[in-house]
Amino acid sequence: MQALILAAGMGTRLNELTKNAAKCMVKVAGKPLIERALLQLDELGLNKINIVVGYMARDVISFVRSLKTRTPVRFIENELYETTNNIYSLYMAREVLLKDDTLLLESDLILSDGILSRLVDSPHPNVALVAPYESWMDGTVVTLDGEGNITQFIDKKEFDFKEVSSYFKTVNIYKFSREFSERYFVPFLTAHIESQCKNAYYEHVLKVLSYVDGSLMKAEVLDGEVWYEIDDAQDLDIAESLFSGKKFDKIKSRFGGYWRYPKLLDFCYLVNPYYPPRRMMEELKSNFDKLVCSYPSGIEVNSLIAGKYFGLKKEHICPGNGAAELIRSLMGAIRGNVGILYPTFEEYPNRAGRNKIVPYYPKSKDYAYTCKDLADYYGRFVVEAIILVNPNNPTGFMLDRDEVLKLAKWAGERGIWLVVDESFADFSDAPEKQTLLSEETLQDNKNLIVVKSISKSFGVPGLRLGIAASADEELIRFLKSDVAIWNINSIAECFLQIFEKYKKDYALALEKFRFVRKQFLEMLRHVPNLRVLPTQANFVLCEVLGGCSAERLAETLLCDHNILIKDLSGKKGLGGEYIRVAIRTREENNRLAATLSKILGQSGRIRQYNLVTSGRGYCNGEKRERVHDAALSGRSA
Repeated sequence: MQALILAAGMGTRLNELTKNAAKCMVKVAGKPLIERALLQLDELGLNKINIVVGYMARDVISFVRSLKTRTPVRFIENELYETTNNIYSLYMAREVLLKDDTLLLESDLILSDGILSRLVDSPHPNVALVAPYESWMDGTVVTLDGEGNITQFIDKKEFDFKEVSSYFKTVNIYKFSREFSERYFVPFLTAHIESQCKNAYYEHVLKVLSYVDGSLMKAEVLDGEVWYEIDDAQDLDIAESLFSGKKFDKIKSRFGGYWRYPKLLDFCYLVNPYYPPRRMMEELKSNFDKLVCSYPSGIEVNSLIAGKYFGLKKEHICPGNGAAELIRSLMGAIRGNVGILYPTFEEYPNRAGRNKIVPYYPKSKDYAYTCKDLADYYGRFVVEAIILVNPNNPTGFMLDRDEVLKLAKWAGERGIWLVVDESFADFSDAPEKQTLLSEETLQDNKNLIVVKSISKSFGVPGLRLGIAASADEELIRFLKSDVAIWNINSIAECFLQIFEKYKKDYALALEKFRFVRKQFLEMLRHVPNLRVLPTQANFVLCEVLGGCSAERLAETLLCDHNILIKDLSGKKGLGGEYIRVAIRTREENNRLAATLSKILGQSGRIRQYNLVTSGRGYCNGEKRERVHDAALSGRSA
């Protein structure tokens, strides 16, 4: 068997990176793509590696020869690389295809080690490597029958988004037998070129062949193995985070966008896993075309819409592009010192300015406090406002509504603003609603400002929705003047307009959530070396014990299990090793609990291994996996 790499492309979408270098020379984690591919191919015991070069051919050839691979390398030049596509590069190598079974791959791919072996070891002579379609993918997809035969190649023009659940993305890696190339592929390839189809993709040939005989090519389906196709700077950025030795640091610093990561299970960012309901999503989809092509209403209209749901006057509510936008404006309105309870949601201290903060640190091991604790403490200082995130993020601790109102009254008597962020209050187990969002409450407490992230409560973080409410109309006018008049997009506005119809669905979603949370917390309490704190939110704070650091635990979960959690190492106000995990669906929660049991049940063995081998990190280590397998398993979740 031989390999054939198509590496003639210019990679114009990578802009400056390919101005003076071939696309295959672009580096990921410090290593050119062509080097990584050649090193992986060199481990397969192939007879030969053929490379079709074009753009910056001399530089590519010189670099490849400097690698001194064991497998012989031969170069084929496509001099028409500027005006042709990969079908012509493959045509230039047609004689190669007729000489041996061939692994065909493109040079803009980056793959985990072992993926190419899947094709080599496949018992089928003609195989395409495919992966279940995900929303970040682009290019040719295929459909399969029940026996794994590729029944259809579907290009961009034929792509039907309603059928994505049945699609598989081609990874652009194939195995062709010499007989297949001789009888089918090369003759059809030649016919395409002779009909002046030089600026096309070779998948067109495979598409025609699938019509001729649907059993000619089998699919080898990837299941979680990491790969990426690099066409532009964003693709390169994703690939860097996936294949860098600093994967954990790079991914956690992205602050979202994790839908572009294959099968990543996000326990870091906080949503409502049971809302919105399907019918509500269908209603939004039915209006999608109109919403995308239409301007949203201005902020006064959206204030009216949001106020209708919460029973507030439009003069007393300001919608925001997420709660974060409103927090920025609100903290800008507060000129004096600000009381902040630690640990906390960092957006508040970041916007307040460190020199204005009067911090409060709870003395309880569960980070609990009372209204009296806060009043006694802040009674000793001059502050203009006190920030109360309730339930607290990240501890999950919650003051009862009556306690909060006592604090509001105490603060009002002293001319102090009380800002209550109740983004997670709807998840509380309390028999009575804990929200402060009512006209009566705001009118009785004009020093009260309520902030709420609709994104978190209602499970639509992609819409970026939040509100701030207060009976102080001057303050609300300031907030509205400080944000853009069109700060809410049309899709978010539509959500605000229709979500009152789905109040019952929301109540049912919260009821289901509370039941699942109870189950999840019970599972976590059986995980060894983990202290689980009480919570009234859609997340739980856990202290990691047994000598395994929170950072290492988070890194292991991400690098070895594709699970992202919040590492709270160095979080101000926390004394110890803490993680925060979101509460998701029952199945996802089960997976996390079982994985934590396995890792933390072996934390002593892992820690011993780390001291000998790797220092700070221990991701993707084959030896570490053997240590895991040999170690005693922890208690099952």
